Amino acid sequence: MVLLTTLFILGTSLLACDYGRMKDQEAVQTYKVELPEMPENTVPATGGIQVIKESSPNDLHNPLLQTQEVLDRGKDGYGSYCIMCHGLKFDGNGTVGQSFYPLPTDLKSLSVQSQSDGRLFHTITLGLRRHPGLGFIICETDRWAIVHYLRSLP
Repeated sequence: MVLLTTLFILGTSLLACDYGRMKDQEAVQTYKVELPEMPENTVPATGGIQVIKESSPNDLHNPLLQTQEVLDRGKDGYGSYCIMCHGLKFDGNGTVGQSFYPLPTDLKSLSVQSQSDGRLFHTITLGLRRHPGLGFIICETDRWAIVHYLRSLP
């Protein structure tokens, strides 16, 4: 008797479901929708961060001239992205930088100032040790301007 009841319930529930029409619903057929044609050159296939990753830092050259406008732009960029770790005096004693051991790099030091512009740009872009890569956060022009600003430090 229990077996007959179970078979009856199972049979009715299977007949109640209309699996044949369920597969024709729009929710199940989403992948058949034609997407619009993407215009050419929408997504860049060359350039960008990958070029910097594949380049030697010494082969990178600052395309900006060191003008007052570029230095101001670099100062603004430093104030927005770097000051919290490297500090007001560029010594690595910023509000966030104080919590690190060892402190972030002193940007006025000979070890930093003796690096090429390309090396500084490469480090800002891709990071080095604990320094985060900022290539996806700061635009390329601002990164070069920051390099010029660092060069202008006393």
